[in-house]
Amino acid sequence: MTMVRSYSELSRLKTFEERYKYLKLNGKVGDLKFSGNRYWNQRFYRSPEWKRVRNEVIIRDHACDLGIDGRELSKIYIHHINPISLEDLKRGSSLLFDPDNLICVSHMTHEAIHYGDESLLFIKYTPRKPGDTCPWK
Repeated sequence: MTMVRSYSELSRLKTFEERYKYLKLNGKVGDLKFSGNRYWNQRFYRSPEWKRVRNEVIIRDHACDLGIDGRELSKIYIHHINPISLEDLKRGSSLLFDPDNLICVSHMTHEAIHYGDESLLFIKYTPRKPGDTCPWK
């Protein structure tokens, strides 16, 4: 039986590491999720309904990786906590737009969740400071 995960449960976990372990899927690189049916995927992610719920999730999570304050993201991915399938897209599953099935992540966190590769994570997060990218300091 497949474990159903939720943002409600995830939000009770306090650390980034705990949240990552809760979400980790251990897939394989190259697993074909939508294969030749990318049309469905692209149609979904361009829909006004998706854009609305995506913005709600970003606001809820304060645009932070796994919703952890202090891990602000500049490029935000929205991860489906319970992975969606082509059939979910075709039949309009409630999982698609349910905020309890969505979380903000970085690209690397998203890859680590799907492939179970903790080496992709930047566990020792250092918050940005004004001027920290200045090349002459």
